[in-house]
Amino acid sequence: MADCPHSPDSLGLPEGAYADFRESMSYGDYLKLDQLLSAQQPLSGQHNELLFIIQHQTTELWMKLALHELIAARNQIIADELQPAFKMLSRVSRIMNNLIQAWDILATLTPTEYSSFRESLAKSSGFQSHQNRSLEFVFGNKNAAMLKPFEHRPELHASLKLLLDSPSIYDEANRLLFRRGFQLDTSVIDRDWSLPYVANDSVANAWAEVYSKPKDHWDLYELAEKLVDLEDYFRQWRFRHVTTVERVIGFKRGTGGTAGVGYLRDIVNVRLFPELWDLRTAL
Repeated sequence: MADCPHSPDSLGLPEGAYADFRESMSYGDYLKLDQLLSAQQPLSGQHNELLFIIQHQTTELWMKLALHELIAARNQIIADELQPAFKMLSRVSRIMNNLIQAWDILATLTPTEYSSFRESLAKSSGFQSHQNRSLEFVFGNKNAAMLKPFEHRPELHASLKLLLDSPSIYDEANRLLFRRGFQLDTSVIDRDWSLPYVANDSVANAWAEVYSKPKDHWDLYELAEKLVDLEDYFRQWRFRHVTTVERVIGFKRGTGGTAGVGYLRDIVNVRLFPELWDLRTAL
């Protein structure tokens, strides 16, 4: 059948559209699509393995952007430039929301479908994601033992060690409180940053003051709410992770050797910014 006279195919290229890219950069060139789209290489020959690979590769890409924004936001907090930090933190919250929704796609994988290619993963696991570990460290969930899976990659180990030994974004928010004149214990503003943060009464009192007088401390008040937004989304992401894993593999051990659902449930209970949550009861 001949094309309709007014169909898009019969009209040719839109006026002004470039078509000759022999000496120019195209869309695919800019995005390195040849490399990107050839990075999905299922090992099992099973139809559903491609879903699993793309789910995790796209998650890694979004985590790369989240880290880019979080570290920049932390630097803005250090510089006491909070307005740019707010935009960056809001963007990370949207990224986390996107990752939460992405679990809906992986949840279409049935136990039978996953079992058909699970052996192809060998001992690999999301537990070994250096970007996921980087996010945890920047958020403040510090644990030096988590460096061990990266000892075979010195460059990754070094980058993680740097984040482990640096103040988290919450540490920097608390140090900003101190610079603004709030009385904080020395143990909060100058400590071993590689250790997990422990809730502190002086920090609780400072944030309570911010919340009780928001007009006097509006930018700090907004910073606190941006951080609460972020942890809220991060908790939801963790929760959807554990429920999706339980749906697909039940209570089997993870491919990386962890307890699987049991380990992930423990992570859900980790609190990143405790005083910001506790003050909701105290106020």
